[in-house]
Amino acid sequence: MDDTPRVLVAYATAAGSTAGIAERIAEVLRSDGAQVTCRPVGPDLDPDGFDAVVVGSAVHSMAWLPPALDFLRRVPTDGAPVWVFSVGGTNPSGRIAHSVVGMEAEKVARGFPADLDVRDHRVFAGVVVTAGLPLWGRILARAVGGRPGDRRDWPAIEAWARQIAGVLRARATTPPDPA
Repeated sequence: MDDTPRVLVAYATAAGSTAGIAERIAEVLRSDGAQVTCRPVGPDLDPDGFDAVVVGSAVHSMAWLPPALDFLRRVPTDGAPVWVFSVGGTNPSGRIAHSVVGMEAEKVARGFPADLDVRDHRVFAGVVVTAGLPLWGRILARAVGGRPGDRRDWPAIEAWARQIAGVLRARATTPPDPA
C-alpha cells in the first residue's frame, strides 16, 4: 500500500498573490513527499479522492471570492482534513493590524459551510497595490498596515505548510483504529 498522501491545493486569486502562495504551499508539501495537485478552483475541479485539501482565496470586502466559496461547499465534510488560507492586504502584525485581520478572518470564516471541519484558517498578506484607490482608501490601507508592494511572508507560509506536512506524515504512520 502506498502511504504517499494525495493533497489538493486549490485557490481563487484576483491578481496572482494567492496563486503564488498556493504554489509555495504545494512545493513545501511535495518536498515532504506528498503527491500534490495545485490548481485554481472551478466547476471542473473535483475535491474528492484526496487525502487532504488546502483551499485559499483572495479576500475582497472581508469575503472570499465566490468561486472559492462555491468550491469549498463541494469539499466532502466527512473525509479528508481541510486547511484554508485567506490572502489580504495586511500582515497580521501590530496591534491595529492584528485586530483588523482577526475581524476579517472571523467574517470570512462565517461564509464557510457550517458543517465543514476546518483544521486551521491562516491569513497571509499578499501583494498590495494602492494605485487607483481613492485617497480615503489609501489612508485606511496605510492605517492598518497596508503598504504597497509584495507583503507575502514566505517564511510564515512555508512554516504553515510544514505544519500541514507534519500532520499528514503522522496520519500516514498511524495505524487505523480497529473498531
